[in-house]
Amino acid sequence: MVALQASFGVSLLDQLVNGLTVGMVYVLLAAGLSIIFGVMDVINFAHGELLALGAYFGVAITTAGIGNFWVALIVAPLAVAVLGGALERLTVRPLYGRDPLYHILLTFGLVLIFVDAIELVWGTQPLGTIDVGVLSGTVSILGFQKTLYSYFVIVAGSLIALGAWLMLERTRFGLVVRAGSMDRDMVRHLGIDIDRYYTFVFAFGAFLAAVGGVILAGRQSVGPGMGGSVIIPAFIVVVLGGLGSFRGAVAGGLLVGVVQVLVQWQVPFLEGLVVFLLMIGVLLVRPQGLFGSPEWHDPGEGGELLTAAGSGILSGRQRRLIGVGVVALLLLAPLGIGVLYGAFYINSILVEILIWALFALSLDLVMGYTGLVSLGHVLFYGLGAYATVLFSLYLVPSIWLALLAGIVVAALIAWVVGYLSIRVSGVYFSMITLAFAELFASLSLKLPGLREQFNPTLSSLGLPTVPALTNGEDGIGADAFYYGLSSGPEFGDVSLLGEIHLYYYVIVALVVGSYLVSRRLIDAPFGSVLQAIRESEQRASFLGYDTTAYKRRAFVVSGALAGLAGGLRATQNLGRASPGFLDWLLSGEVIVMTLLGGMGTLYGPMVGAAGYLSLEEILLDVGIEQWQGVLGIVFVLFVIFVPRGLVSIPSLLKQYTESSSESPPEGEPTEVSD
Repeated sequence: MVALQASFGVSLLDQLVNGLTVGMVYVLLAAGLSIIFGVMDVINFAHGELLALGAYFGVAITTAGIGNFWVALIVAPLAVAVLGGALERLTVRPLYGRDPLYHILLTFGLVLIFVDAIELVWGTQPLGTIDVGVLSGTVSILGFQKTLYSYFVIVAGSLIALGAWLMLERTRFGLVVRAGSMDRDMVRHLGIDIDRYYTFVFAFGAFLAAVGGVILAGRQSVGPGMGGSVIIPAFIVVVLGGLGSFRGAVAGGLLVGVVQVLVQWQVPFLEGLVVFLLMIGVLLVRPQGLFGSPEWHDPGEGGELLTAAGSGILSGRQRRLIGVGVVALLLLAPLGIGVLYGAFYINSILVEILIWALFALSLDLVMGYTGLVSLGHVLFYGLGAYATVLFSLYLVPSIWLALLAGIVVAALIAWVVGYLSIRVSGVYFSMITLAFAELFASLSLKLPGLREQFNPTLSSLGLPTVPALTNGEDGIGADAFYYGLSSGPEFGDVSLLGEIHLYYYVIVALVVGSYLVSRRLIDAPFGSVLQAIRESEQRASFLGYDTTAYKRRAFVVSGALAGLAGGLRATQNLGRASPGFLDWLLSGEVIVMTLLGGMGTLYGPMVGAAGYLSLEEILLDVGIEQWQGVLGIVFVLFVIFVPRGLVSIPSLLKQYTESSSESPPEGEPTEVSD
């Protein structure tokens, strides 16, 4: 018994060291992320890619014979820091003063650019690990052996974190930075170039991330997706510790690292779930994080949310006529098959555009009209897909009932998530919706293991066993349901215009109908209240409106429409749903489409979806493999220069034309009034 207890104690110490090692990498990543947010109000989704760049640069330095691990640990972070400073000057700086949403959007565009740039330079295959030299040896402490590198990571991470804290708290630079985070205008009036300090802060955050990347490359192989795999845990860390709190980033990083390792050791099923539950719990009970209010940031502050409402040059009647024309073109589009294009462009590409247009429309109800930025909107899209497939697989193979089931399930979960999430606002709301989406995404992968664990016991007790609900990474499908869409009794083998089945027109009718219902809601008093909440929730509350109730209703309607979009996508995907339907990057893509078209208009996000997917198809057709990077560049330019989206371009051109025509010819004196 004593020997067993001693063995457990040694194993526990071993796991604690592993947890601290992982936690130190999170500390380096989250510290830079937290500093950037605390000082600059920038939520940097590209921070994980800066870590990946540090790792790739480190591998390149060591494999090219330029230097060893120690050289890579210095040179790679400095190179990434220079890149970070350039990014701040060229992309982030023009957005100061706007709503933090635009920083999220901008950095998501940078993610697309970095991911494709990394694959273009280093390829899609993993590169292996960095040779850490003598640090790869093992040492024995307290009866168990660990690599010297594990202890190096803990010590080096602690020293770097301590140095960063001393710089921010004990130097003139730190004093200016903290003052600028509280009142940048005051600092400017004192004659200090605060923008230069911001550039250094962003570069320093990138430096810390790259150090974490080089250190991580000494523990695991470097490959594509490395940045995306660490950014979500990094956000969990900064939320737990407190957005903008450096101490919180350190404590949160160590806590998440230790919890992850211990849960993986003792309760593998809960791995990937506990941290999200912890994040949700902290946001609900103490949104400001474990360390109270952020040290350098007031979460209530925010700039203007630039919607596209009122930025067009067409009257309401003209827009309605254009809408009727678009619907007519959709109905007549199959006539061009064999003449202008093949059936693939209708059955696949156009149907996909319509489904994404519906998804973007659903997001616009909460983001463009209510001002709620949901980073986890993919949750309802994915649930709609799974519910649609499961209903048809286990109950009735009917498209109408299955789609209705997807809508109902998505709406119910949206009510629950909205009931909990709308208690917080701003960035905290965005983070809690992201946490819920990641929680369900993890569950979709874990449920098969739970089913295999409990079904034998249930069967031995004579109880009904749990059916397959997700099938993990393989996904789940109802092939009979899919084939019923095009050749089953429900559509009566109806084939219209040659290769186009009635299914295409069902998609058109549902998308157009969803738009009309949404337009009716927005034009009603309900929509007016939502817009009032977006402009000033406090003022709407003073007028007697229950703003929380209105936001929840909008969230439920939005979730229901997203569930319909997910159900339609599942039918297009051969009647299958998979964890890919719950990938958080899809939330980013639909936000990109919404802003690209023009949020706050309903039709703008649908235009954005069409533009985004059409450009993607064009780039693929001409053989550009890095199409995501090109889309990222286009999107970054839109965020900076055309923040109101595509639908605002005509008004911008009109303003430019009018201003040009009003300016006097060159050489002619201007009239000066007395």
